[in-house]
Amino acid sequence: MARFSDSIQPPVVLLFDWHGTLVDTHDAMFSAMEDMLPQLEDLGLVERLLPEDQCKTPEDARLVRYIRIFRRLHPRILAERRVSRTDIFNAIFGDDRDAKLIAHQAYNDCYRKYFGQVKPFQEGVLEYLQACKQMGIKLAVATNRNREFLDTEIRTVDDGRWVGLFDTTVCADDVTDYKPAPEVILRALEQLTLPADATAWYVGDSYIDMITANNAGVTAVFYNGACWNTARIDSWFSRREKPAILLDSFDDLMDCLETLEKASPGEFTQSPAAVRPPSFPPPRPPEPRVEADWHPAVAKLIRPAVVLFDWHATLVDTLDAMYHAVDDMLPDFHSLNLMDRMVAPEDSKTPEDARLVSHVREFAKLHPKVKADRKISRTDIFELLFGDDEDAKQIAHQAFNHHYRKHYGHVEAFEPRVRHVLEGLRRMEIKVGVITNRDREFFEHELAAVEGTGWTELFDTTVCGDDTPLRKPHPDQLLLAAEHLNYPADPSVWYVGDSTTDIIAAKRAGMTAVFFNGAQWDLPWLHKIFPGTRRHPDKPDVVVNDFSEFWALVLACEIGPP
Repeated sequence: MARFSDSIQPPVVLLFDWHGTLVDTHDAMFSAMEDMLPQLEDLGLVERLLPEDQCKTPEDARLVRYIRIFRRLHPRILAERRVSRTDIFNAIFGDDRDAKLIAHQAYNDCYRKYFGQVKPFQEGVLEYLQACKQMGIKLAVATNRNREFLDTEIRTVDDGRWVGLFDTTVCADDVTDYKPAPEVILRALEQLTLPADATAWYVGDSYIDMITANNAGVTAVFYNGACWNTARIDSWFSRREKPAILLDSFDDLMDCLETLEKASPGEFTQSPAAVRPPSFPPPRPPEPRVEADWHPAVAKLIRPAVVLFDWHATLVDTLDAMYHAVDDMLPDFHSLNLMDRMVAPEDSKTPEDARLVSHVREFAKLHPKVKADRKISRTDIFELLFGDDEDAKQIAHQAFNHHYRKHYGHVEAFEPRVRHVLEGLRRMEIKVGVITNRDREFFEHELAAVEGTGWTELFDTTVCGDDTPLRKPHPDQLLLAAEHLNYPADPSVWYVGDSTTDIIAAKRAGMTAVFFNGAQWDLPWLHKIFPGTRRHPDKPDVVVNDFSEFWALVLACEIGPP
Protein backbone atom coordinates (compact mmCIF):
# COMPACT_ATOMS: atom_id res chain seq x y z
CA MET A 1 0.00 0.00 0.00
CA ALA A 2 1.40 3.40 -1.00
CA ARG A 3 2.28 5.80 1.80
CA PHE A 4 3.84 9.25 2.10
CA SER A 5 5.63 11.02 4.93
CA ASP A 6 3.94 14.19 6.16
CA SER A 7 7.18 16.16 5.91
CA ILE A 8 8.12 15.58 2.26
CA GLN A 9 8.85 18.55 0.03
CA PRO A 10 7.73 18.82 -3.60
CA PRO A 11 10.43 17.61 -5.98
CA VAL A 12 12.45 19.88 -8.21
CA VAL A 13 14.06 16.81 -9.76
CA LEU A 14 13.18 13.13 -9.92
CA LEU A 15 16.25 10.93 -10.15
CA PHE A 16 15.56 7.33 -11.06
CA ASP A 17 17.30 4.05 -10.76
CA TRP A 18 17.15 2.28 -14.14
CA HIS A 19 16.69 -1.50 -13.97
CA GLY A 20 13.75 -2.62 -11.84
CA THR A 21 12.38 0.91 -11.60
CA LEU A 22 11.96 2.46 -15.02
CA VAL A 23 12.72 -0.58 -17.14
CA ASP A 24 12.75 -4.36 -17.00
CA THR A 25 16.04 -5.90 -18.16
CA HIS A 26 15.68 -9.05 -16.07
CA ASP A 27 16.17 -11.45 -18.95
CA ALA A 28 19.54 -9.95 -19.87
CA MET A 29 20.59 -9.39 -16.24
CA PHE A 30 19.91 -12.93 -15.06
CA SER A 31 21.49 -14.44 -18.17
CA ALA A 32 24.64 -12.42 -17.48
CA MET A 33 24.64 -13.39 -13.79
CA GLU A 34 24.33 -17.07 -14.67
CA ASP A 35 27.33 -16.69 -17.00
CA MET A 36 29.37 -14.76 -14.46
CA LEU A 37 28.90 -16.71 -11.22
CA PRO A 38 30.69 -19.87 -12.44
CA GLN A 39 33.77 -17.65 -12.89
CA LEU A 40 34.02 -16.83 -9.17
CA GLU A 41 36.71 -19.43 -8.56
CA ASP A 42 38.90 -18.17 -11.43
CA LEU A 43 38.34 -14.57 -10.27
CA GLY A 44 39.56 -15.41 -6.76
CA LEU A 45 36.21 -14.37 -5.28
CA VAL A 46 35.04 -17.58 -3.61
CA GLU A 47 37.34 -16.92 -0.64
CA ARG A 48 36.06 -13.34 -0.46
CA LEU A 49 32.39 -14.25 -0.04
CA LEU A 50 31.02 -12.80 3.17
CA PRO A 51 31.03 -15.25 6.11
CA GLU A 52 27.48 -16.34 6.77
CA ASP A 53 27.50 -15.06 10.35
CA GLN A 54 28.28 -11.56 9.02
CA CYS A 55 25.39 -11.45 6.57
CA LYS A 56 22.66 -8.86 7.12
CA THR A 57 19.75 -11.31 6.97
CA PRO A 58 19.20 -15.10 7.05
CA GLU A 59 18.18 -14.86 3.38
CA ASP A 60 21.56 -13.27 2.54
CA ALA A 61 23.35 -16.03 4.45
CA ARG A 62 21.51 -18.69 2.46
CA LEU A 63 22.39 -16.86 -0.76
CA VAL A 64 26.08 -16.78 0.16
CA ARG A 65 26.00 -20.49 0.97
CA TYR A 66 24.19 -21.36 -2.24
CA ILE A 67 26.56 -19.33 -4.43
CA ARG A 68 29.61 -20.72 -2.62
CA ILE A 69 28.50 -24.28 -3.27
CA PHE A 70 26.68 -24.12 -6.59
CA ARG A 71 28.08 -20.95 -8.26
CA ARG A 72 24.67 -19.83 -9.36
CA LEU A 73 21.74 -17.84 -8.04
CA HIS A 74 19.38 -19.34 -5.52
CA PRO A 75 16.30 -20.75 -7.32
CA ARG A 76 14.00 -18.48 -5.34
CA ILE A 77 15.80 -15.42 -6.74
CA LEU A 78 15.54 -16.81 -10.26
CA ALA A 79 11.85 -17.57 -9.76
CA GLU A 80 10.92 -14.22 -8.19
CA ARG A 81 13.23 -12.06 -10.39
CA ARG A 82 13.02 -9.22 -7.88
CA VAL A 83 16.61 -8.30 -7.05
CA SER A 84 19.41 -6.64 -9.01
CA ARG A 85 23.03 -7.62 -9.44
CA THR A 86 23.98 -4.70 -7.15
CA ASP A 87 21.77 -6.13 -4.39
CA ILE A 88 23.34 -9.54 -4.92
CA PHE A 89 26.94 -8.28 -4.85
CA ASN A 90 26.32 -6.20 -1.73
CA ALA A 91 24.70 -9.20 -0.03
CA ILE A 92 27.51 -11.64 -0.81
CA PHE A 93 30.58 -9.37 -0.53
CA GLY A 94 29.48 -6.88 2.14
CA ASP A 95 31.93 -3.98 2.45
CA ASP A 96 34.64 -5.61 0.32
CA ARG A 97 34.79 -2.84 -2.28
CA ASP A 98 37.53 -4.44 -4.37
CA ALA A 99 35.66 -7.76 -4.59
CA LYS A 100 32.54 -5.94 -5.75
CA LEU A 101 34.49 -4.03 -8.40
CA ILE A 102 35.91 -7.30 -9.76
CA ALA A 103 32.43 -8.84 -9.75
CA HIS A 104 30.85 -5.84 -11.49
CA GLN A 105 33.53 -5.90 -14.20
CA ALA A 106 33.05 -9.62 -14.79
CA TYR A 107 29.30 -9.06 -14.92
CA ASN A 108 29.69 -6.28 -17.50
CA ASP A 109 31.81 -8.56 -19.69
CA CYS A 110 28.99 -11.13 -19.64
CA TYR A 111 26.22 -8.53 -20.01
CA ARG A 112 27.58 -7.45 -23.39
CA LYS A 113 26.18 -10.64 -24.86
CA TYR A 114 22.65 -9.90 -23.67
CA PHE A 115 21.99 -6.18 -23.23
CA GLY A 116 19.37 -4.56 -25.40
CA GLN A 117 16.61 -6.81 -24.01
CA VAL A 118 14.74 -3.94 -22.38
CA LYS A 119 11.11 -2.90 -21.90
CA PRO A 120 9.26 -0.46 -19.62
CA PHE A 121 8.94 -1.90 -16.14
CA GLN A 122 5.22 -1.18 -16.05
CA GLU A 123 2.74 -0.07 -18.64
CA GLY A 124 2.59 3.72 -19.04
CA VAL A 125 6.01 4.64 -17.60
CA LEU A 126 6.75 6.95 -20.56
CA GLU A 127 3.42 8.73 -20.21
CA TYR A 128 3.94 9.28 -16.48
CA LEU A 129 7.46 10.64 -17.05
CA GLN A 130 6.23 13.01 -19.76
CA ALA A 131 3.58 14.30 -17.35
CA CYS A 132 6.27 15.03 -14.76
CA LYS A 133 8.23 17.02 -17.36
CA GLN A 134 5.11 19.01 -18.19
CA MET A 135 4.85 19.86 -14.49
CA GLY A 136 8.34 21.40 -14.71
CA ILE A 137 10.10 18.62 -12.80
CA LYS A 138 13.54 17.73 -14.10
CA LEU A 139 14.23 14.04 -14.81
CA ALA A 140 17.50 12.15 -14.38
CA VAL A 141 18.85 8.61 -14.23
CA ALA A 142 21.48 7.58 -11.67
CA THR A 143 22.41 3.94 -12.16
CA ASN A 144 25.06 1.28 -11.61
CA ARG A 145 24.70 0.40 -15.29
CA ASN A 146 27.70 1.24 -17.48
CA ARG A 147 27.37 4.02 -20.03
CA GLU A 148 27.62 1.75 -23.07
CA PHE A 149 24.63 -0.24 -21.85
CA LEU A 150 22.43 2.61 -20.62
CA ASP A 151 22.76 4.70 -23.77
CA THR A 152 21.88 1.73 -25.95
CA GLU A 153 18.91 0.79 -23.77
CA ILE A 154 17.54 4.36 -23.80
CA ARG A 155 17.69 4.29 -27.60
CA THR A 156 16.00 0.87 -27.63
CA VAL A 157 13.18 1.04 -25.10
CA ASP A 158 9.73 1.88 -26.46
CA ASP A 159 11.14 2.03 -30.00
CA GLY A 160 13.36 5.00 -29.14
CA ARG A 161 10.64 7.24 -27.69
CA TRP A 162 12.68 7.81 -24.50
CA VAL A 163 15.49 9.61 -26.33
CA GLY A 164 15.76 13.17 -25.01
CA LEU A 165 13.50 12.43 -22.05
CA PHE A 166 16.12 12.91 -19.33
CA ASP A 167 17.89 16.11 -18.40
CA THR A 168 20.99 14.13 -17.39
CA THR A 169 22.13 10.56 -16.84
CA VAL A 170 24.98 9.33 -14.66
CA CYS A 171 26.36 5.79 -14.86
CA ALA A 172 28.72 3.72 -12.74
CA ASP A 173 31.67 4.32 -15.05
CA ASP A 174 31.12 8.09 -14.83
CA VAL A 175 32.10 8.01 -11.14
CA THR A 176 34.60 6.18 -8.96
CA ASP A 177 32.32 3.87 -6.97
CA TYR A 178 29.09 1.92 -7.26
CA LYS A 179 25.97 2.43 -5.20
CA PRO A 180 25.41 2.57 -2.24
CA ALA A 181 28.11 5.23 -2.58
CA PRO A 182 26.14 8.44 -3.32
CA GLU A 183 28.33 9.64 -6.21
CA VAL A 184 25.90 8.84 -9.03
CA ILE A 185 23.23 10.99 -7.38
CA LEU A 186 25.58 13.81 -6.40
CA ARG A 187 27.12 13.95 -9.89
CA ALA A 188 23.66 14.17 -11.51
CA LEU A 189 22.65 17.02 -9.18
CA GLU A 190 25.96 18.78 -9.88
CA GLN A 191 25.32 18.57 -13.62
CA LEU A 192 21.83 20.04 -13.08
CA THR A 193 23.24 22.72 -10.72
CA LEU A 194 20.79 21.59 -8.04
CA PRO A 195 21.41 21.04 -4.33
CA ALA A 196 21.47 17.62 -2.67
CA ASP A 197 18.49 18.20 -0.40
CA ALA A 198 14.91 17.08 0.18
CA THR A 199 13.70 18.65 -3.10
CA ALA A 200 15.68 15.99 -4.98
CA TRP A 201 13.86 12.64 -4.96
CA TYR A 202 15.68 9.41 -5.73
CA VAL A 203 13.27 6.70 -6.88
CA GLY A 204 14.56 3.13 -6.70
CA ASP A 205 13.37 -0.42 -6.19
CA SER A 206 15.86 -1.78 -3.68
CA TYR A 207 17.29 -1.46 -0.20
CA ILE A 208 20.59 -0.37 -1.74
CA ASP A 209 18.83 2.46 -3.60
CA MET A 210 17.33 3.76 -0.37
CA ILE A 211 20.70 3.66 1.40
CA THR A 212 22.24 5.48 -1.57
CA ALA A 213 19.57 8.20 -1.32
CA ASN A 214 20.16 8.59 2.41
CA ASN A 215 23.93 8.76 1.85
CA ALA A 216 23.34 11.55 -0.68
CA GLY A 217 21.02 13.50 1.63
CA VAL A 218 18.04 13.40 -0.76
CA THR A 219 14.46 12.11 -0.39
CA ALA A 220 14.34 8.32 -0.64
CA VAL A 221 11.38 6.99 -2.64
CA PHE A 222 10.87 3.22 -2.72
CA TYR A 223 9.19 1.94 -5.87
CA ASN A 224 7.67 -1.42 -5.01
CA GLY A 225 7.47 -2.74 -8.54
CA ALA A 226 8.45 -6.20 -7.30
CA CYS A 227 5.27 -6.27 -5.14
CA TRP A 228 6.95 -7.07 -1.82
CA ASN A 229 4.56 -7.05 1.11
CA THR A 230 4.85 -3.96 3.30
CA ALA A 231 6.04 -5.86 6.37
CA ARG A 232 8.91 -7.35 4.36
CA ILE A 233 9.98 -3.90 3.16
CA ASP A 234 9.78 -2.44 6.68
CA SER A 235 11.99 -5.25 7.99
CA TRP A 236 14.89 -4.07 5.80
CA PHE A 237 15.15 -0.57 7.25
CA SER A 238 15.98 1.07 10.54
CA ARG A 239 13.97 4.14 11.46
CA ARG A 240 16.72 6.38 10.08
CA GLU A 241 16.93 4.47 6.78
CA LYS A 242 13.19 4.16 6.18
CA PRO A 243 12.10 5.64 2.82
CA ALA A 244 10.03 8.81 2.97
CA ILE A 245 7.68 7.55 0.25
CA LEU A 246 6.56 4.07 -0.75
CA LEU A 247 4.96 3.67 -4.17
CA ASP A 248 3.32 0.56 -5.60
CA SER A 249 3.00 2.07 -9.08
CA PHE A 250 3.64 5.22 -11.09
CA ASP A 251 0.00 6.11 -10.63
CA ASP A 252 0.80 6.35 -6.89
CA LEU A 253 3.54 8.82 -7.80
CA MET A 254 0.96 11.05 -9.50
CA ASP A 255 -1.32 10.79 -6.45
CA CYS A 256 1.56 11.90 -4.26
CA LEU A 257 2.35 14.88 -6.49
CA GLU A 258 -1.33 15.87 -6.57
CA THR A 259 -1.48 15.79 -2.77
CA LEU A 260 1.58 18.05 -2.55
CA GLU A 261 0.15 20.49 -5.11
CA LYS A 262 -3.12 20.78 -3.21
CA ALA A 263 -1.21 21.60 -0.02
CA SER A 264 1.00 24.17 -1.81
CA PRO A 265 -0.72 25.41 -5.02
CA GLY A 266 1.62 26.72 -7.69
CA GLU A 267 4.53 24.44 -6.85
CA PHE A 268 4.51 23.05 -10.38
CA THR A 269 4.25 24.81 -13.75
CA GLN A 270 1.19 22.70 -14.51
CA SER A 271 -0.96 20.90 -11.98
CA PRO A 272 -0.59 17.12 -11.77
CA ALA A 273 -4.34 16.67 -12.23
CA ALA A 274 -4.22 18.57 -15.53
CA VAL A 275 -1.38 16.55 -17.10
CA ARG A 276 -1.57 13.09 -15.56
CA PRO A 277 -2.34 10.34 -18.03
CA PRO A 278 -5.20 7.87 -17.66
CA SER A 279 -4.39 5.29 -15.01
CA PHE A 280 -2.32 2.32 -16.13
CA PRO A 281 -2.40 -0.99 -14.25
CA PRO A 282 0.23 -1.50 -11.54
CA PRO A 283 2.90 -4.20 -11.78
CA ARG A 284 1.76 -7.72 -11.05
CA PRO A 285 3.50 -9.86 -8.43
CA PRO A 286 5.71 -12.66 -9.72
CA GLU A 287 4.37 -16.17 -9.95
CA PRO A 288 5.26 -17.92 -6.68
CA ARG A 289 7.88 -20.63 -6.77
CA VAL A 290 6.40 -23.98 -5.79
CA GLU A 291 8.58 -24.91 -2.85
CA ALA A 292 9.41 -28.48 -1.95
CA ASP A 293 7.03 -29.56 0.80
CA TRP A 294 7.11 -33.33 1.00
CA HIS A 295 6.71 -33.62 4.72
CA PRO A 296 4.35 -36.39 5.82
CA ALA A 297 2.64 -36.14 9.17
CA VAL A 298 5.38 -36.52 11.75
CA ALA A 299 3.44 -39.35 13.38
CA LYS A 300 4.15 -41.48 10.29
CA LEU A 301 7.90 -41.30 10.87
CA ILE A 302 9.57 -43.59 13.34
CA ARG A 303 11.95 -41.92 15.77
CA PRO A 304 15.48 -42.57 14.53
CA ALA A 305 17.73 -44.86 16.52
CA VAL A 306 20.39 -44.54 13.84
CA VAL A 307 20.99 -41.70 11.37
CA LEU A 308 23.28 -42.40 8.43
CA PHE A 309 24.40 -39.53 6.21
CA ASP A 310 25.72 -39.22 2.71
CA TRP A 311 28.99 -37.25 2.67
CA HIS A 312 29.42 -35.04 -0.40
CA ALA A 313 26.72 -32.34 -0.90
CA THR A 314 24.95 -33.42 2.29
CA LEU A 315 27.36 -33.03 5.21
CA VAL A 316 30.17 -31.35 3.27
CA ASP A 317 30.93 -29.42 0.11
CA THR A 318 33.58 -30.92 -2.19
CA LEU A 319 31.95 -29.86 -5.46
CA ASP A 320 34.98 -28.07 -6.90
CA ALA A 321 37.21 -31.12 -6.67
CA MET A 322 34.46 -33.45 -7.89
CA TYR A 323 33.63 -31.48 -11.02
CA HIS A 324 37.31 -30.92 -11.86
CA ALA A 325 37.86 -34.69 -11.67
CA VAL A 326 34.80 -35.43 -13.82
CA ASP A 327 36.03 -32.94 -16.43
CA ASP A 328 39.40 -34.70 -16.55
CA MET A 329 37.86 -38.18 -16.58
CA LEU A 330 35.23 -38.05 -19.35
CA PRO A 331 37.70 -37.93 -22.28
CA ASP A 332 39.09 -41.26 -20.97
CA PHE A 333 35.77 -42.94 -21.82
CA HIS A 334 37.04 -43.47 -25.38
CA SER A 335 40.11 -45.45 -24.33
CA LEU A 336 38.11 -47.27 -21.64
CA ASN A 337 35.53 -48.38 -24.26
CA LEU A 338 32.72 -46.85 -22.21
CA MET A 339 31.10 -44.70 -24.90
CA ASP A 340 29.22 -47.62 -26.46
CA ARG A 341 28.08 -48.87 -23.05
CA MET A 342 25.93 -45.84 -22.26
CA VAL A 343 22.18 -46.26 -22.02
CA ALA A 344 19.97 -45.69 -25.04
CA PRO A 345 18.09 -42.36 -24.96
CA GLU A 346 14.72 -44.12 -24.63
CA ASP A 347 15.94 -45.83 -21.44
CA SER A 348 16.64 -42.54 -19.66
CA LYS A 349 14.36 -41.49 -16.80
CA THR A 350 13.86 -37.92 -18.05
CA PRO A 351 14.46 -35.94 -21.26
CA GLU A 352 17.19 -34.05 -19.39
CA ASP A 353 18.97 -37.34 -18.65
CA ALA A 354 18.73 -38.35 -22.30
CA ARG A 355 20.26 -35.03 -23.39
CA LEU A 356 23.15 -35.48 -20.96
CA VAL A 357 23.89 -38.97 -22.28
CA SER A 358 23.84 -37.70 -25.86
CA HIS A 359 26.12 -34.78 -24.97
CA VAL A 360 28.68 -36.97 -23.19
CA ARG A 361 28.64 -39.49 -26.03
CA GLU A 362 29.25 -36.75 -28.63
CA PHE A 363 31.61 -34.39 -26.80
CA ALA A 364 33.13 -36.45 -23.93
CA LYS A 365 32.24 -33.72 -21.42
CA LEU A 366 29.33 -32.69 -19.26
CA HIS A 367 26.54 -30.61 -20.70
CA PRO A 368 27.15 -26.93 -19.81
CA LYS A 369 23.86 -26.76 -17.90
CA VAL A 370 24.94 -29.62 -15.63
CA LYS A 371 28.20 -27.84 -14.89
CA ALA A 372 26.40 -24.57 -14.31
CA ASP A 373 23.82 -26.15 -12.00
CA ARG A 374 26.44 -28.11 -9.98
CA LYS A 375 23.62 -30.08 -8.43
CA ILE A 376 24.31 -33.75 -9.19
CA SER A 377 27.09 -36.03 -7.98
CA ARG A 378 29.40 -38.25 -9.98
CA THR A 379 27.40 -41.26 -8.75
CA ASP A 380 24.19 -39.80 -10.19
CA ILE A 381 26.06 -39.03 -13.41
CA PHE A 382 27.27 -42.61 -13.71
CA GLU A 383 23.81 -43.97 -12.91
CA LEU A 384 22.12 -42.01 -15.68
CA LEU A 385 24.97 -42.73 -18.14
CA PHE A 386 25.21 -46.49 -17.55
CA GLY A 387 21.95 -47.59 -15.93
CA ASP A 388 22.21 -51.20 -14.77
CA ASP A 389 25.68 -51.85 -16.26
CA GLU A 390 27.52 -52.37 -12.97
CA ASP A 391 30.80 -53.27 -14.63
CA ALA A 392 30.81 -50.04 -16.64
CA LYS A 393 30.08 -48.02 -13.48
CA GLN A 394 32.94 -49.70 -11.61
CA ILE A 395 35.34 -48.83 -14.46
CA ALA A 396 34.07 -45.23 -14.41
CA HIS A 397 34.47 -44.97 -10.62
CA GLN A 398 38.08 -46.18 -10.88
CA ALA A 399 38.80 -43.64 -13.63
CA PHE A 400 37.24 -40.91 -11.49
CA ASN A 401 39.41 -41.88 -8.50
CA HIS A 402 42.55 -41.62 -10.64
CA HIS A 403 41.74 -38.02 -11.50
CA TYR A 404 40.27 -37.10 -8.10
CA ARG A 405 43.70 -37.64 -6.54
CA LYS A 406 44.84 -34.46 -8.30
CA HIS A 407 42.06 -32.32 -6.86
CA TYR A 408 40.78 -33.59 -3.50
CA GLY A 409 41.73 -32.18 -0.13
CA HIS A 410 39.69 -28.98 0.25
CA VAL A 411 36.46 -29.68 2.11
CA GLU A 412 33.98 -27.44 3.93
CA ALA A 413 30.90 -28.09 6.01
CA PHE A 414 27.83 -27.82 3.80
CA GLU A 415 26.23 -25.51 6.38
CA PRO A 416 27.85 -23.72 9.34
CA ARG A 417 25.98 -25.68 12.04
CA VAL A 418 26.35 -29.21 10.67
CA ARG A 419 28.72 -30.16 13.47
CA HIS A 420 26.20 -28.96 16.08
CA VAL A 421 23.52 -31.18 14.55
CA LEU A 422 25.82 -34.21 14.62
CA GLU A 423 26.76 -33.51 18.25
CA GLY A 424 23.07 -33.03 19.11
CA LEU A 425 22.17 -36.42 17.65
CA ARG A 426 24.86 -38.07 19.74
CA ARG A 427 23.60 -36.34 22.88
CA MET A 428 20.20 -37.89 22.14
CA GLU A 429 21.97 -41.30 22.08
CA ILE A 430 21.25 -41.71 18.38
CA LYS A 431 23.96 -43.61 16.51
CA VAL A 432 25.48 -41.63 13.64
CA GLY A 433 27.28 -42.85 10.54
CA VAL A 434 28.44 -41.90 7.05
CA ILE A 435 27.72 -43.85 3.87
CA THR A 436 29.65 -42.56 0.86
CA ASN A 437 30.61 -43.74 -2.61
CA ARG A 438 33.90 -41.95 -2.04
CA ASP A 439 36.86 -44.37 -1.70
CA ARG A 440 38.33 -44.61 1.78
CA GLU A 441 41.68 -43.00 0.90
CA PHE A 442 39.83 -39.79 -0.01
CA PHE A 443 37.11 -39.94 2.62
CA GLU A 444 39.45 -40.37 5.60
CA HIS A 445 41.58 -37.44 4.47
CA GLU A 446 38.50 -35.23 4.09
CA LEU A 447 37.02 -36.43 7.38
CA ALA A 448 40.20 -35.37 9.18
CA ALA A 449 40.41 -32.04 7.32
CA VAL A 450 36.88 -30.62 7.56
CA GLU A 451 36.68 -27.41 9.62
CA GLY A 452 40.41 -27.69 10.33
CA THR A 453 39.92 -30.11 13.23
CA GLY A 454 38.10 -32.98 11.56
CA TRP A 455 34.93 -34.82 12.50
CA THR A 456 36.36 -38.28 13.15
CA GLU A 457 34.95 -38.51 16.67
CA LEU A 458 31.39 -37.68 15.54
CA PHE A 459 30.63 -40.98 13.79
CA ASP A 460 29.99 -44.47 15.12
CA THR A 461 30.58 -46.05 11.71
CA THR A 462 31.71 -45.09 8.21
CA VAL A 463 31.28 -47.14 5.05
CA CYS A 464 33.00 -46.13 1.81
CA GLY A 465 32.59 -47.07 -1.82
CA ASP A 466 35.44 -49.56 -1.80
CA ASP A 467 34.23 -51.31 1.37
CA THR A 468 31.60 -53.35 -0.52
CA PRO A 469 31.50 -54.99 -3.94
CA LEU A 470 28.61 -52.77 -5.07
CA ARG A 471 28.14 -49.06 -4.38
CA LYS A 472 24.95 -47.06 -4.00
CA PRO A 473 22.22 -47.27 -5.29
CA HIS A 474 22.68 -50.88 -4.16
CA PRO A 475 21.89 -51.19 -0.45
CA ASP A 476 25.07 -53.10 0.46
CA GLN A 477 26.83 -50.14 2.10
CA LEU A 478 23.80 -49.24 4.21
CA LEU A 479 23.32 -52.83 5.30
CA LEU A 480 27.00 -53.08 6.25
CA ALA A 481 26.70 -49.95 8.40
CA ALA A 482 23.70 -51.45 10.24
CA GLU A 483 25.72 -54.63 10.75
CA HIS A 484 28.64 -52.61 12.19
CA LEU A 485 26.21 -51.05 14.67
CA ASN A 486 24.59 -54.40 15.45
CA TYR A 487 21.24 -52.85 14.55
CA PRO A 488 18.54 -54.19 12.22
CA ALA A 489 17.97 -52.47 8.86
CA ASP A 490 14.47 -51.09 9.46
CA PRO A 491 12.65 -47.71 9.31
CA SER A 492 14.19 -46.60 12.62
CA VAL A 493 17.40 -46.20 10.60
CA TRP A 494 17.27 -42.95 8.64
CA TYR A 495 19.49 -42.40 5.63
CA VAL A 496 19.94 -38.73 4.69
CA GLY A 497 21.24 -37.97 1.21
CA ASP A 498 21.01 -35.43 -1.59
CA SER A 499 20.57 -37.68 -4.63
CA THR A 500 18.16 -40.08 -6.26
CA THR A 501 20.89 -42.69 -5.76
CA ASP A 502 20.74 -42.17 -1.99
CA ILE A 503 16.96 -42.51 -1.89
CA ILE A 504 16.99 -45.70 -3.96
CA ALA A 505 19.65 -47.23 -1.69
CA ALA A 506 17.68 -46.35 1.45
CA LYS A 507 14.41 -47.78 0.15
CA ARG A 508 16.11 -51.00 -1.02
CA ALA A 509 17.66 -51.35 2.43
CA GLY A 510 14.26 -50.98 4.14
CA MET A 511 15.29 -47.73 5.87
CA THR A 512 13.62 -44.32 6.13
CA ALA A 513 14.73 -42.24 3.13
CA VAL A 514 15.35 -38.55 3.94
CA PHE A 515 16.05 -36.42 0.87
CA PHE A 516 18.37 -33.51 1.71
CA ASN A 517 17.34 -30.82 -0.77
CA GLY A 518 20.43 -28.65 -0.45
CA ALA A 519 20.22 -27.93 -4.18
CA GLN A 520 16.79 -26.36 -3.53
CA TRP A 521 14.90 -28.21 -6.25
CA ASP A 522 11.29 -27.06 -6.47
CA LEU A 523 8.34 -29.39 -6.10
CA PRO A 524 7.71 -29.97 -9.84
CA TRP A 525 11.33 -31.07 -10.29
CA LEU A 526 11.17 -33.40 -7.29
CA HIS A 527 8.12 -35.06 -8.80
CA LYS A 528 10.07 -35.44 -12.04
CA ILE A 529 13.10 -37.15 -10.47
CA PHE A 530 10.95 -39.21 -8.08
CA PRO A 531 8.03 -40.13 -10.36
CA GLY A 532 6.83 -43.12 -8.32
CA THR A 533 6.25 -45.17 -11.46
CA ARG A 534 6.58 -48.94 -11.76
CA ARG A 535 9.96 -48.45 -13.42
CA HIS A 536 11.12 -45.77 -10.94
CA PRO A 537 9.12 -46.47 -7.77
CA ASP A 538 11.44 -45.14 -5.08
CA LYS A 539 10.40 -41.86 -3.45
CA PRO A 540 11.69 -40.19 -0.28
CA ASP A 541 9.74 -40.54 2.92
CA VAL A 542 10.49 -36.91 3.72
CA VAL A 543 12.26 -33.91 2.18
CA VAL A 544 14.26 -31.35 4.19
CA ASN A 545 15.74 -28.21 2.64
CA ASP A 546 18.45 -27.57 5.19
CA PHE A 547 19.77 -28.80 8.53
CA SER A 548 17.46 -26.59 10.58
CA GLU A 549 14.49 -28.42 9.02
CA PHE A 550 16.20 -31.76 9.58
CA TRP A 551 16.84 -30.97 13.25
CA ALA A 552 13.23 -29.82 13.74
CA LEU A 553 12.06 -33.09 12.20
CA VAL A 554 14.19 -35.17 14.56
CA LEU A 555 12.93 -33.21 17.57
CA ALA A 556 9.33 -33.59 16.46
CA CYS A 557 9.78 -37.36 16.31
CA GLU A 558 11.49 -37.27 19.70
CA ILE A 559 8.49 -35.49 21.22
CA GLY A 560 6.03 -37.64 19.32
CA PRO A 561 2.46 -36.86 18.26
CA PRO A 562 0.12 -35.08 20.68
